Amino acid sequence: MPFKFYLTMSAIQQSTIDFIKKLNVNNNRDWFTENKTSYQKEHELFISFADELLVGINKSDHIETPTGKKSVFRIYRDVRFSKNKTPYKNHFSGSFKRATKELRGGYYFHIEPGNSFIGGGFWGPNPKDLLRIRKEISLDAEELKTIIKSKEFVTTFGSLDGDRVKTVPRGFDRNHPDIDLLQLKQYIISKKFSDKEVLSANFSDKIIKTFKTMRPFFDYMSEVLTTDENGISLYE
Repeated sequence: MPFKFYLTMSAIQQSTIDFIKKLNVNNNRDWFTENKTSYQKEHELFISFADELLVGINKSDHIETPTGKKSVFRIYRDVRFSKNKTPYKNHFSGSFKRATKELRGGYYFHIEPGNSFIGGGFWGPNPKDLLRIRKEISLDAEELKTIIKSKEFVTTFGSLDGDRVKTVPRGFDRNHPDIDLLQLKQYIISKKFSDKEVLSANFSDKIIKTFKTMRPFFDYMSEVLTTDENGISLYE
């Protein structure tokens, strides 16, 4: 019979933080097997937390991910191509995908002692989407700059982030006034939270509020990626 807990608590618990700390020190299969029951308990607690986030975010956005459980990532690491051979992640995390082709962007949440954060944006845009974003920026970046320089955006996220090319993307002017935006290969925003904030009773409300603050950026990118360079919808 599958292991199952029936839980109603949705806040992040101290026991979850404690389990991750212990796993970080004992990241091996023997220890994990001996503590599998504890892991299953914390996993169910995290799913309950993800369910609450999903309900909250769906009040202001449309999420394709059907349940909190479907949003939560596996704790088992893929070590095949990694120098780090520890078998388990030292965090709990999950993500929500926005619904339909016309709503772009994704929400990510990550719980790790001393390094908890939420993020959103475009981690690995395909070459076609990346070129479309860059072309829009090269033509007119004012709308994007208004969003990322707004007081609410700067206070919440600081700045737009992501890996970037070292020189200039092929086909673009190295002297373009917005070359810093054109050099980006990713378009990511994030906000960190202290362990005290993570364990607070209203932490889910803080995350949902922060996710809502991402919306102007997401809506801008969605419009860019679902229209051609003349602003005509690609889906009509």
